[in-house]
Amino acid sequence: MLDIQLISIGLGLFVGFILALSGAGGGIFAIPLLVFGLQLNLTQAAPIALLAIMSAASVGAIQGLNKGIVRYKTALLIAAFGIAFAPLGIWLAKRAPTQYLSLIFAIILIYVATRMWKRDITKAHNSETNPPAPCETNPATSKLFWRANCTKRLIVTGSAAGFLSGLLGVGGGFVIVPSLRKVSNFDIQTIISTSLAVIALVSAGSVTTYLLHGGINWQIALPFVISTMVGMFVFRLISHKIPAKVSQRSFAVLAVIAAVLMLVKSFC
Repeated sequence: MLDIQLISIGLGLFVGFILALSGAGGGIFAIPLLVFGLQLNLTQAAPIALLAIMSAASVGAIQGLNKGIVRYKTALLIAAFGIAFAPLGIWLAKRAPTQYLSLIFAIILIYVATRMWKRDITKAHNSETNPPAPCETNPATSKLFWRANCTKRLIVTGSAAGFLSGLLGVGGGFVIVPSLRKVSNFDIQTIISTSLAVIALVSAGSVTTYLLHGGINWQIALPFVISTMVGMFVFRLISHKIPAKVSQRSFAVLAVIAAVLMLVKSFC
Protein backbone atom coordinates (compact mmCIF):
# COMPACT_ATOMS: atom_id res chain seq x y z
CA MET A 1 0.00 0.00 0.00
CA LEU A 2 2.92 2.30 0.69
CA ASP A 3 4.08 1.88 -2.90
CA ILE A 4 0.65 2.91 -4.16
CA GLN A 5 0.67 5.98 -1.95
CA LEU A 6 4.15 6.98 -3.13
CA ILE A 7 3.05 6.63 -6.74
CA SER A 8 -0.05 8.71 -5.94
CA ILE A 9 2.16 11.44 -4.48
CA GLY A 10 4.40 11.44 -7.55
CA LEU A 11 1.44 11.61 -9.92
CA GLY A 12 -0.14 14.38 -7.86
CA LEU A 13 3.03 16.45 -7.99
CA PHE A 14 3.08 16.12 -11.76
CA VAL A 15 -0.56 17.21 -12.04
CA GLY A 16 0.27 20.14 -9.74
CA PHE A 17 3.10 21.10 -12.08
CA ILE A 18 0.73 21.10 -15.08
CA LEU A 19 -1.85 23.09 -13.10
CA ALA A 20 0.79 25.68 -12.25
CA LEU A 21 1.61 26.07 -15.95
CA SER A 22 -1.85 25.95 -17.46
CA GLY A 23 -4.45 26.69 -14.78
CA ALA A 24 -7.33 24.43 -13.77
CA GLY A 25 -7.48 22.99 -17.28
CA GLY A 26 -4.40 20.97 -16.41
CA GLY A 27 -6.60 18.79 -14.21
CA ILE A 28 -7.67 16.91 -17.33
CA PHE A 29 -4.37 15.00 -17.08
CA ALA A 30 -5.36 13.53 -13.71
CA ILE A 31 -7.45 10.80 -15.35
CA PRO A 32 -4.78 9.47 -17.78
CA LEU A 33 -2.13 9.55 -15.04
CA LEU A 34 -4.31 7.63 -12.59
CA VAL A 35 -5.30 5.13 -15.28
CA PHE A 36 -1.73 4.42 -16.38
CA GLY A 37 0.15 5.05 -13.15
CA LEU A 38 -2.13 3.09 -10.84
CA GLN A 39 -3.99 0.85 -13.30
CA LEU A 40 -7.38 2.25 -12.35
CA ASN A 41 -10.34 2.25 -14.70
CA LEU A 42 -12.12 5.47 -15.63
CA THR A 43 -14.90 5.12 -13.07
CA GLN A 44 -12.36 4.50 -10.28
CA ALA A 45 -10.14 7.39 -11.35
CA ALA A 46 -12.96 9.91 -11.95
CA PRO A 47 -13.85 10.82 -8.33
CA ILE A 48 -10.15 11.09 -7.37
CA ALA A 49 -9.48 13.39 -10.33
CA LEU A 50 -12.55 15.44 -9.48
CA LEU A 51 -11.34 15.92 -5.90
CA ALA A 52 -8.05 17.32 -7.20
CA ILE A 53 -9.82 19.53 -9.75
CA MET A 54 -12.28 20.76 -7.12
CA SER A 55 -9.44 21.69 -4.76
CA ALA A 56 -7.44 23.54 -7.42
CA ALA A 57 -10.49 25.34 -8.82
CA SER A 58 -11.63 26.38 -5.33
CA VAL A 59 -8.34 28.18 -4.73
CA GLY A 60 -8.70 30.11 -7.99
CA ALA A 61 -12.36 30.86 -7.35
CA ILE A 62 -11.66 32.24 -3.86
CA GLN A 63 -8.93 34.45 -5.28
CA GLY A 64 -11.36 35.70 -7.93
CA LEU A 65 -14.05 36.40 -5.32
CA ASN A 66 -11.56 38.38 -3.25
CA LYS A 67 -10.76 40.47 -6.33
CA GLY A 68 -14.47 40.91 -7.11
CA ILE A 69 -14.18 39.48 -10.63
CA VAL A 70 -16.41 36.40 -10.28
CA ARG A 71 -19.85 36.80 -11.87
CA TYR A 72 -21.41 34.82 -9.05
CA LYS A 73 -25.00 34.83 -10.37
CA THR A 74 -23.77 33.54 -13.72
CA ALA A 75 -21.64 30.94 -11.95
CA LEU A 76 -24.52 29.78 -9.76
CA LEU A 77 -26.88 29.38 -12.73
CA ILE A 78 -24.34 27.36 -14.74
CA ALA A 79 -23.36 25.31 -11.68
CA ALA A 80 -26.97 24.55 -10.74
CA PHE A 81 -27.58 22.81 -14.05
CA GLY A 82 -24.10 21.28 -13.97
CA ILE A 83 -24.81 19.69 -10.60
CA ALA A 84 -28.23 18.53 -11.84
CA PHE A 85 -26.77 16.76 -14.89
CA ALA A 86 -23.62 15.33 -13.28
CA PRO A 87 -25.49 12.33 -11.77
CA LEU A 88 -26.73 11.43 -15.25
CA GLY A 89 -23.14 11.33 -16.46
CA ILE A 90 -22.11 9.18 -13.49
CA TRP A 91 -25.04 6.83 -14.09
CA LEU A 92 -24.02 6.39 -17.72
CA ALA A 93 -20.32 6.00 -16.85
CA LYS A 94 -21.10 3.04 -14.60
CA ARG A 95 -22.97 1.32 -17.45
CA ALA A 96 -21.06 2.28 -20.59
CA PRO A 97 -18.21 0.08 -21.90
CA THR A 98 -14.80 1.38 -20.83
CA GLN A 99 -13.64 1.46 -24.46
CA TYR A 100 -16.35 3.97 -25.39
CA LEU A 101 -15.54 6.16 -22.40
CA SER A 102 -11.84 6.08 -23.33
CA LEU A 103 -12.69 7.05 -26.91
CA ILE A 104 -14.76 10.02 -25.75
CA PHE A 105 -12.02 11.09 -23.37
CA ALA A 106 -9.38 10.83 -26.11
CA ILE A 107 -11.50 12.98 -28.44
CA ILE A 108 -11.81 15.63 -25.74
CA LEU A 109 -8.06 15.54 -25.09
CA ILE A 110 -7.37 16.11 -28.78
CA TYR A 111 -9.93 18.93 -28.87
CA VAL A 112 -8.30 20.61 -25.86
CA ALA A 113 -4.85 20.10 -27.38
CA THR A 114 -5.94 21.74 -30.63
CA ARG A 115 -7.36 24.78 -28.83
CA MET A 116 -4.27 25.12 -26.65
CA TRP A 117 -1.90 24.85 -29.64
CA LYS A 118 -3.79 27.56 -31.54
CA ARG A 119 -4.37 29.85 -28.56
CA ASP A 120 -1.28 31.97 -29.08
CA ILE A 121 -2.00 32.52 -32.77
CA THR A 122 -5.74 33.12 -32.47
CA LYS A 123 -6.58 36.80 -32.63
CA ALA A 124 -9.65 38.31 -31.12
CA HIS A 125 -12.03 39.91 -33.58
CA ASN A 126 -12.68 43.62 -33.42
CA SER A 127 -15.62 44.11 -31.08
CA GLU A 128 -17.08 46.68 -33.47
CA THR A 129 -17.56 44.04 -36.15
CA ASN A 130 -19.09 41.45 -33.81
CA PRO A 131 -22.84 41.21 -33.18
CA PRO A 132 -23.98 41.96 -29.61
CA ALA A 133 -23.30 39.08 -27.22
CA PRO A 134 -26.35 37.32 -25.72
CA CYS A 135 -24.94 37.99 -22.25
CA GLU A 136 -23.87 41.63 -21.94
CA THR A 137 -23.09 43.75 -18.93
CA ASN A 138 -24.37 47.27 -18.46
CA PRO A 139 -21.32 49.57 -18.82
CA ALA A 140 -22.73 51.94 -16.21
CA THR A 141 -23.62 49.41 -13.50
CA SER A 142 -21.59 46.34 -14.55
CA LYS A 143 -24.72 44.26 -14.01
CA LEU A 144 -25.69 41.57 -16.49
CA PHE A 145 -28.68 42.01 -18.81
CA TRP A 146 -30.61 38.77 -18.20
CA ARG A 147 -32.03 38.17 -21.67
CA ALA A 148 -33.82 34.91 -22.46
CA ASN A 149 -31.16 33.88 -24.98
CA CYS A 150 -28.43 34.50 -22.42
CA THR A 151 -30.15 32.35 -19.81
CA LYS A 152 -30.72 29.57 -22.34
CA ARG A 153 -27.07 29.53 -23.43
CA LEU A 154 -25.84 29.44 -19.84
CA ILE A 155 -28.19 26.56 -19.01
CA VAL A 156 -26.91 24.56 -21.99
CA THR A 157 -23.32 25.29 -20.97
CA GLY A 158 -23.90 24.13 -17.40
CA SER A 159 -25.77 21.00 -18.46
CA ALA A 160 -23.00 19.94 -20.86
CA ALA A 161 -20.22 20.67 -18.36
CA GLY A 162 -22.00 18.79 -15.58
CA PHE A 163 -22.77 15.76 -17.73
CA LEU A 164 -19.14 15.48 -18.87
CA SER A 165 -17.91 16.01 -15.33
CA GLY A 166 -19.91 13.02 -14.15
CA LEU A 167 -19.21 10.90 -17.20
CA LEU A 168 -15.44 11.38 -17.44
CA GLY A 169 -14.25 12.98 -14.23
CA VAL A 170 -13.27 16.28 -15.88
CA GLY A 171 -13.89 19.78 -14.57
CA GLY A 172 -15.62 21.06 -17.69
CA GLY A 173 -13.53 24.18 -18.12
CA PHE A 174 -12.96 23.31 -21.78
CA VAL A 175 -16.74 23.75 -22.21
CA ILE A 176 -17.34 26.71 -19.91
CA VAL A 177 -14.50 29.04 -20.92
CA PRO A 178 -15.07 28.91 -24.72
CA SER A 179 -18.83 29.23 -24.17
CA LEU A 180 -18.51 32.31 -21.96
CA ARG A 181 -16.08 33.88 -24.42
CA LYS A 182 -18.62 33.34 -27.18
CA VAL A 183 -21.84 34.40 -25.44
CA SER A 184 -20.65 37.22 -23.16
CA ASN A 185 -18.65 40.44 -23.21
CA PHE A 186 -16.82 39.53 -19.97
CA ASP A 187 -13.09 40.16 -19.90
CA ILE A 188 -10.87 37.06 -19.87
CA GLN A 189 -9.96 37.27 -16.16
CA THR A 190 -13.66 37.41 -15.24
CA ILE A 191 -14.36 34.44 -17.53
CA ILE A 192 -11.58 32.36 -15.99
CA SER A 193 -12.53 33.19 -12.39
CA THR A 194 -16.23 32.56 -13.05
CA SER A 195 -15.36 29.29 -14.78
CA LEU A 196 -13.26 28.20 -11.79
CA ALA A 197 -16.18 28.90 -9.46
CA VAL A 198 -18.44 26.72 -11.62
CA ILE A 199 -15.83 23.94 -11.83
CA ALA A 200 -15.42 23.91 -8.05
CA LEU A 201 -19.19 23.66 -7.46
CA VAL A 202 -19.89 21.08 -10.17
CA SER A 203 -16.91 18.95 -9.15
CA ALA A 204 -18.11 19.05 -5.55
CA GLY A 205 -21.54 17.89 -6.70
CA SER A 206 -20.03 15.05 -8.75
CA VAL A 207 -17.80 13.94 -5.87
CA THR A 208 -20.81 13.90 -3.55
CA THR A 209 -22.71 11.69 -5.99
CA TYR A 210 -19.77 9.29 -6.20
CA LEU A 211 -19.61 9.15 -2.41
CA LEU A 212 -23.30 8.30 -2.18
CA HIS A 213 -23.20 5.62 -4.87
CA GLY A 214 -19.78 4.11 -5.04
CA GLY A 215 -17.28 5.61 -2.67
CA ILE A 216 -13.72 6.81 -3.20
CA ASN A 217 -10.42 5.02 -2.65
CA TRP A 218 -9.06 7.37 0.01
CA GLN A 219 -5.73 5.53 0.22
CA ILE A 220 -5.03 6.89 -3.25
CA ALA A 221 -7.17 10.04 -3.19
CA LEU A 222 -5.72 11.78 -0.14
CA PRO A 223 -2.02 11.62 -1.10
CA PHE A 224 -2.89 12.43 -4.71
CA VAL A 225 -4.97 15.52 -3.89
CA ILE A 226 -2.60 16.83 -1.21
CA SER A 227 0.48 16.43 -3.43
CA THR A 228 -1.38 18.04 -6.33
CA MET A 229 -2.06 21.15 -4.27
CA VAL A 230 1.49 21.24 -2.90
CA GLY A 231 2.90 20.84 -6.40
CA MET A 232 0.66 23.57 -7.78
CA PHE A 233 1.74 26.10 -5.15
CA VAL A 234 5.45 25.22 -5.37
CA PHE A 235 5.67 25.20 -9.15
CA ARG A 236 3.78 28.49 -9.42
CA LEU A 237 6.91 30.10 -8.00
CA ILE A 238 8.80 29.24 -11.19
CA SER A 239 6.00 28.96 -13.75
CA HIS A 240 6.32 32.64 -14.74
CA LYS A 241 9.83 31.94 -16.00
CA ILE A 242 8.50 29.59 -18.69
CA PRO A 243 7.27 31.39 -21.85
CA ALA A 244 3.51 31.08 -22.38
CA LYS A 245 3.98 29.66 -25.87
CA VAL A 246 6.26 26.91 -24.56
CA SER A 247 3.81 25.90 -21.80
CA GLN A 248 0.82 25.96 -24.17
CA ARG A 249 2.50 23.90 -26.86
CA SER A 250 3.91 21.47 -24.28
CA PHE A 251 0.42 21.05 -22.82
CA ALA A 252 -0.97 20.36 -26.30
CA VAL A 253 1.69 17.72 -27.07
CA LEU A 254 1.15 15.98 -23.72
CA ALA A 255 -2.61 15.95 -24.31
CA VAL A 256 -2.20 14.27 -27.71
CA ILE A 257 0.20 11.69 -26.24
CA ALA A 258 -2.26 10.97 -23.42
CA ALA A 259 -5.11 10.59 -25.95
CA VAL A 260 -3.11 8.11 -28.04
CA LEU A 261 -2.10 6.08 -24.97
CA MET A 262 -5.70 5.95 -23.77
CA LEU A 263 -6.80 4.59 -27.14
CA VAL A 264 -3.96 2.06 -27.31
CA LYS A 265 -4.71 0.79 -23.80
CA SER A 266 -8.41 0.41 -24.53
CA PHE A 267 -8.41 -0.99 -28.06
CA CYS A 268 -5.12 -2.90 -28.40
